[in-house]
Amino acid sequence: MNKTLLMDLETRDYKETWELQRRLVELRAQALIPDVLLLVEHPHVITKGTSAKAENILSKRFPIYEVERGGDVTYHGYGQLVGYPIIDLTQRDKDIRRYVRSLELTLIETLRHFGISAQRIEGRTGVWIVEPHQQQKKIASIGVAVRSWVTFHGFALNVSTDLSCFSVINPCGYESGVMTSISEQLKKVVSVAEAKGHLTKSFEEIFATELETTSEEKLTRLPENYTPART
Repeated sequence: MNKTLLMDLETRDYKETWELQRRLVELRAQALIPDVLLLVEHPHVITKGTSAKAENILSKRFPIYEVERGGDVTYHGYGQLVGYPIIDLTQRDKDIRRYVRSLELTLIETLRHFGISAQRIEGRTGVWIVEPHQQQKKIASIGVAVRSWVTFHGFALNVSTDLSCFSVINPCGYESGVMTSISEQLKKVVSVAEAKGHLTKSFEEIFATELETTSEEKLTRLPENYTPART
């Protein structure tokens, strides 16, 4: 079984993490590091994907970044578990669709550990709670980018997120009331730490890999044969 390095950034500024992702993508594309999974919580921030519509930003209360991932507008904040897999898809048949489905399955399995039944909906990215005669609720968002067949950006799972913060946007084009969280579904506060434990196990199972914890210092130390990519 192959190994994937796990780096838990705990709480980290969005821009700093974005820059780290791009550096790791470059290293992975040169086969200087193995696949990596970054886990993080961000302070309040809004990101605009490649198909973002300006009218879906209703307030400039939080910092806004235009990024390379697909999709529309989303919000990140405390109580949300964000994952950024840096994965070489040349080792996975260069199948982006299957990769996104694997992310969805990872999140679905994570939620199953909490007793929450979630699913994908055809034509919509992310993971949803679907109950008869009730509004469909989105509990996790997915937006990915691929450069040199290496993935970055990723997913955001609402654990104990303050859902009122979504009111600053139309998340992925929907009204903010569509968003839910693990804590809201269970009617009790669930910690991000608990969600991490279930998510890492689900990631290992779905991606057929073994996670090995590493530090940022070890992972980003430049190898002797490192050469910056040409722009």
